[in-house]
Amino acid sequence: MEETPEGTPVGVDDPYEVAGLCDHLTDDGRCRFALDHAGVDPEFAEERAADDYACHVGETGDWRACPHYRWTTTGDACRRCGLEEVRLAHDESRPLIEEHHLSYGEGDSDAPGDTDEPRHELTVALCRWCHAKVHQSFARIDDDVDPDPDAVAEREQRVAAETREFGFQSARDRREE
Repeated sequence: MEETPEGTPVGVDDPYEVAGLCDHLTDDGRCRFALDHAGVDPEFAEERAADDYACHVGETGDWRACPHYRWTTTGDACRRCGLEEVRLAHDESRPLIEEHHLSYGEGDSDAPGDTDEPRHELTVALCRWCHAKVHQSFARIDDDVDPDPDAVAEREQRVAAETREFGFQSARDRREE
């Protein structure tokens, strides 16, 4: 199983099996990174421009081949247990869902110029309870589990607060109070 630099597990053998389409990929199959950030890697942008900015990974889906591949979660539910996020406006409580980083670097062992820099930014949404379990044990992000009872209790408290906030009280009732 992949590990962080501190040696804790990340909950997956191959992060690329979990990751989705590149964040830079446009609907028409072009590389937004080359279009918008040409100054960061001019050689890469020049190669993409010569091919009308087409994504060079194409239909192979081998994202390891792209030096600028990035996939960050947009999920509002835990990938492992399915717990959904509930955020309250003007409430600074800790979020229920966190980003769990899957790629920590140390490149392919046979690749020239390996560094400890992350190969790619890969994140997945996990509730903070599953996140802790993944890092503190051999729990995997693809385990089929139910939400932790503490997580459900915290979510239900937020749902109740949200319901109270949206509750209707007539002006007459408010005035009488």
